Amino acid sequence: MKSTGISPKETFFIGLMLFAVFFGAGNLIFPLSLGQAAGDQLVPAILGFLLTGVGLPLLGVIAIGMAKNEDVQSISARVHPVFGLLFPVIIYLTIGPLFAVPRTGTVSYEIGIAPLLTDSLRASGLGGLVYSVIYFGVTYLLSLNPGKVVDRIGKILTPVLLLILFVLLIVSITNPLGSIQAPLTAYEYAPFFKGFQEGYLTMDTIGSFIFGLIVINAIRAKGVEAPKSIAKVCLSAGLIAASGLALVYVGLAYTGATSVTALGHVENGGIIISTVTQLQFGVFGSLLLGVAIIFACLTTSVGLIVACASYFNKLRPGISYKTYVLVLTIVSAIISNVGLTQIISFSVPVLVAIYPMVIVLIILSLLSPVVGKRNSIYPWSVLFAGIVSLVDGVNAAGLELEISKLFAEYLPLYSLGMGWLVPAIVGGFIGYLFSLRNREVVLASE
Repeated sequence: MKSTGISPKETFFIGLMLFAVFFGAGNLIFPLSLGQAAGDQLVPAILGFLLTGVGLPLLGVIAIGMAKNEDVQSISARVHPVFGLLFPVIIYLTIGPLFAVPRTGTVSYEIGIAPLLTDSLRASGLGGLVYSVIYFGVTYLLSLNPGKVVDRIGKILTPVLLLILFVLLIVSITNPLGSIQAPLTAYEYAPFFKGFQEGYLTMDTIGSFIFGLIVINAIRAKGVEAPKSIAKVCLSAGLIAASGLALVYVGLAYTGATSVTALGHVENGGIIISTVTQLQFGVFGSLLLGVAIIFACLTTSVGLIVACASYFNKLRPGISYKTYVLVLTIVSAIISNVGLTQIISFSVPVLVAIYPMVIVLIILSLLSPVVGKRNSIYPWSVLFAGIVSLVDGVNAAGLELEISKLFAEYLPLYSLGMGWLVPAIVGGFIGYLFSLRNREVVLASE
C-alpha cells in the first residue's frame, strides 16, 4: 500500500537535491556582478534579485507540485493550444542550446581555464575554441547515456564546490578586499526593481517548470501520491533549497560589492570570482575552484541537454534522441564561442520578453484552487502581460518601439520594468468576466 507521508530526513535530502539542481555553477556570476554594480544600494538590489532568483523558482516548484500530473506544456495550453505548443519550445530552447547550456561552457572556461592562459591566447579566441570542442564533446558523449556517471560526479562535486564557496565567502566577509563603493547609474534609481530584473538571468524561474517535475518524481519514488501531500513536500523541500540559495547569493553579492576597490568594475562575474579567489587563496585555490566549477558546469550541461533532447524527441519522435543530442550540443558549442558577456547580453531581451508570462502562469497555477476551471482568465492575463513584455524585450534589444512611449506615459510601474503587472491583473479580471458569461466551472475538482 502506498505511503501518504514522508519523513523530515527524506524531505531534507529532497531539498538538497533541489538546491543542487537549481544551483548551476553559472548562477555564481550574477550575484557577484550585481554586488559590484549596486555598491551601497546592495540591500534593496539583492532583495529584488532574491525575489526572482529564489522566491519565484520556489513558487514555480510549488505550482508544479499543485498541478495534477501536469507539466509546462499542459499548463501553457490553458492559454491556447498553439501557445501550449510554442511556449514550452521557447522555454526549452532558452534553458538549453540558446543560452543556459552555452553559458555553462563559457563560465567554466572563464573561471577554470582562461586564468591559466597567456593574454595573447585568450585574446585570439583559440583557447576558448579548443576548450569548447573538448567540453561539448564530453557533454555529447555523456548525454547519449548519462547513467550513473553524471549522477556520481554531481554528488561528489556539488559538496566540494559548496565547501570551496563556503570558505571563500567566509574569508571575503571577514577579510574583504575593499570597502563598498557608490552604485553604478543603473542602481541609483529603484535598485530593488533593477535587482528584480537581474534575477531573470538565473533562468531558474523558467527552469522551475522542468525542475519541479524532478522533485515530484523523487517524492513519488518515496510512495507519496496524494496531490496535497506532494504539494506540502514540495513546499518544505523548496524552502530548504531556497534558504541555501539565498545564503549563497547574499554572500556572493557582498563579495562582489567589496571587490571593486581591488578589481575595478569588470565585465562579468566569471572574472570577478576567479580573480577574487586568486587574490584570497593564491594559484592553488584558483585551480581548485576552477576544477570544481568545470565538472559542476559539465553535469549541468549534460542534464539540460538530456532534458531538452528528451522533450523534443517526445514532441517529434520521428527524429531520434541521439540526433537531438548531437544537434543541441553542436549549437551550444557554436554559441558558447561568442563569449560569456555576449551570451548574457543576447539573453536579456529574450528573458525580459518571456519572464513576465512565466510569472503570470506560475501565479495563476498557484491560484488554481480559486481560479479553478475559469480558463478565460489564463489567455487574457497572459496576453495583456505578454504585449507589454514583448515590447520591453524589443526595447532591451536596442530597437525602441513608438508604443513604448505611450506605455511609459500611461502604464504604472513601466519605468521600473514592471509595466506588465497592471495589464496582467486587468486581463485576469476581463477573463473572469468572460468566465461568468460562459458559466465556466469554478472549482478545479468539479
